Amino acid sequence: MQRIHIVGSAGAGKSTLGHALAARLCCPLVELDALYWRPGWQTTPADEFRRCVAAALSGPAWIVCGNYSGVRPLVWTRADTVVWLDYPLTVSFPRLCRRTWRRIRTQEELWGGNRESWRTQLLSRDSLLLYTLRTYRRKRRGLEAQLADPAYAHLIVARLRSPRAAEGWLERL
Repeated sequence: MQRIHIVGSAGAGKSTLGHALAARLCCPLVELDALYWRPGWQTTPADEFRRCVAAALSGPAWIVCGNYSGVRPLVWTRADTVVWLDYPLTVSFPRLCRRTWRRIRTQEELWGGNRESWRTQLLSRDSLLLYTLRTYRRKRRGLEAQLADPAYAHLIVARLRSPRAAEGWLERL
């Protein structure tokens, strides 16, 4: 395992696992959110985003975390392993709520200098909380279908269905 992509629903712990894995394997961590989000919650144009991701994946070893379907083929073609944090919504959604509450309370600075707010999380169409509730099942089925694509038969897939399974998997490395 030298080139690993960590995927999963919002709040599953992709970045947390990514940091731990990168430290354990002594390789760079690529957070797709950091490449995608600009100040004012503006997005990086698709072509530029793909170029940034390709550049970040140019090394011999890396850990990527994030769920951007537009660059998934690029990442998976170069990856040797996919770690899927396939937690039930009853696990990942409360985690997402706690993380959102913490970020709003502490005014934690995110990618591009952005900060979360209750306005965007409760009153906006751009709410990650609402997006997660609306798309969880569809995205899960889509990820399962993509992993079954013969184009990605080279990938080792670790489908972890609970935080305890993820902890055990990390410990066994």
